[in-house]
Amino acid sequence: MKPQPFQPETHQNDDRYVVDRSTGLVWHRVQSRTLYADTDRSGVVYHSNYFRYFELGRVTLMRDIGYPYFAVEESGYIYPVVEVGLKFFKSLCYDDAMWIHTRPAALERVRVRFDYLITHADTGQLICQGFTTHCALNAARRPVAVDPQTVKIWRQFPQ
Repeated sequence: MKPQPFQPETHQNDDRYVVDRSTGLVWHRVQSRTLYADTDRSGVVYHSNYFRYFELGRVTLMRDIGYPYFAVEESGYIYPVVEVGLKFFKSLCYDDAMWIHTRPAALERVRVRFDYLITHADTGQLICQGFTTHCALNAARRPVAVDPQTVKIWRQFPQ
């Protein structure tokens, strides 16, 4: 299946954000490079490592908007992953530069979802798209309503 085109351009003169010309959606982005340790015997990035890249995108987004994970945890909340999805279009190989694009997607009473796109930094080709869903838990590890700061972030992130 051929993916929908992703046509990013810098958003409001801030290189950390892009807007997709084809959808109008704003994405946070961070650049990374694949390590040799990320690849498998066939020379491509092992599939589960894409979830590590998603985490890099997620924690960088949260840090850049002023609510890093240590602050989330200090406020008494944790957000473990409860669901993941990933669709591959191309492969990354050793030392490939990539852009990891992340955006807050769905906000429910006790869950939040992040969406991701990874593109090859040199060619712009879409490598994969995916999501992670997280459940809000308190310090006793019981489900609770999403914390007010996270709700504010989801509502204020450009659509």
